[in-house]
Amino acid sequence: MSNQIPERLINFTVYGEGNRIIGVADAKLPSIEMMTETVSGAGIAGELDSGTLGHFKPMTVSLKWRTLTSAGTKLFLSSSHQVDFRGSQQVYDAGTGKYKTVPIRASMKLNPKKLDLGSLQVAKATDSENEFEVLYIKLFIDGKEVLEIDKLNFICIFDGEDILKTVRDDLGL
Repeated sequence: MSNQIPERLINFTVYGEGNRIIGVADAKLPSIEMMTETVSGAGIAGELDSGTLGHFKPMTVSLKWRTLTSAGTKLFLSSSHQVDFRGSQQVYDAGTGKYKTVPIRASMKLNPKKLDLGSLQVAKATDSENEFEVLYIKLFIDGKEVLEIDKLNFICIFDGEDILKTVRDDLGL
């Protein structure tokens, strides 16, 4: 088996509802952090932070636009928005000495949180920005689903393992 060295994201596009490209933007993908509780007491030498199965703190995505766009303002409508980020990553195969590309896709359902109109300066980008709460995310790398989190439907799957299946069963969902 060859040694695959992932090097960089070559480029990406941002798609909205209706499979349309919604603009030129930089994206800050969410940080996924478990909800934790500090556990201490008899039988524990100190304290430890214990994560709650399949439960996560708020996840935020931001899109920074080069200029003010109608797509950016439309995404601030008080409803959920389906947004897909599709990218191509560059991978070097050390065994063959050749480069290849690997597709990535992050599909998300987002609720608007903030719209920053940016700044107006002559011959400069406005750096307008949208910020969203992530309700749902599914991530694919090289065509393989690697994670799915759906906070409202008790779904949490990492690398094919359904973390919340027994919880859904216990709750009768």
